[in-house]
Amino acid sequence: MEISEIIPHIEALVFASDKPLTALEVTELVNNALGFIEDRAEPAQVEAAIEGIREKYASEFYAFELKQSGGGWQFLTKPAYHKTVALLNGDKFIKKLSVAALETLAIIAYKQPVTKSQIESIRGVNCDYAVQKLLEKDLVIISGRNEDAVGKPLIYSTSRSFMDYFGINSADELPKINEVLMEEYEKATAVKDVLNPEQNEEQVNELNRSEAEEVVKNTPAQNTEEPGPAAEPNPEEG
Repeated sequence: MEISEIIPHIEALVFASDKPLTALEVTELVNNALGFIEDRAEPAQVEAAIEGIREKYASEFYAFELKQSGGGWQFLTKPAYHKTVALLNGDKFIKKLSVAALETLAIIAYKQPVTKSQIESIRGVNCDYAVQKLLEKDLVIISGRNEDAVGKPLIYSTSRSFMDYFGINSADELPKINEVLMEEYEKATAVKDVLNPEQNEEQVNELNRSEAEEVVKNTPAQNTEEPGPAAEPNPEEG
């Protein structure tokens, strides 16, 4: 089968799908749609067609692109037009999470698969409500049970929706903890680093001198003369 024959069908499938499609899913759908028995699309052909589509819509002429996100392929608006699209959708698709839910989600993302008791041991507080909210928003899923633990508790993992929402394809693409900590450290020292390190101490001293001079200038003048000896009483005065 010629790649040019299947490209329009792949574009239609990805455009119409409400979730990311993997290359394997696209291959199966294309073959079912065309109904070929002998001349079937091969996975390698589909992957080559997807790459061709990706290059096509990477052109500046298009406001959207074919991107792999959430474990599959989908058409997404290019970053330059996000603010424009936000005017249309508003807050409709924004998943607002509390601080507790964000902390819980971060633990699940980096420790998955993880049980609720393990999450609570890290946070130090009960997380029933936070986990329930994350399940409702389809950011985490119940991925099984810990067969080795007492009571065989449920274990939680991030969902495909989580990966799609954050624009990644697997948990391995999450930023490393040490990279996040280093970035926060760099932000905290950014103000100090703006100044020349060799001049920092001198500038601080200069500021201190200026503040001291300002205090002296604004302090009301006081009589600093030493008092003279007290006059002796006149014995004739009664």
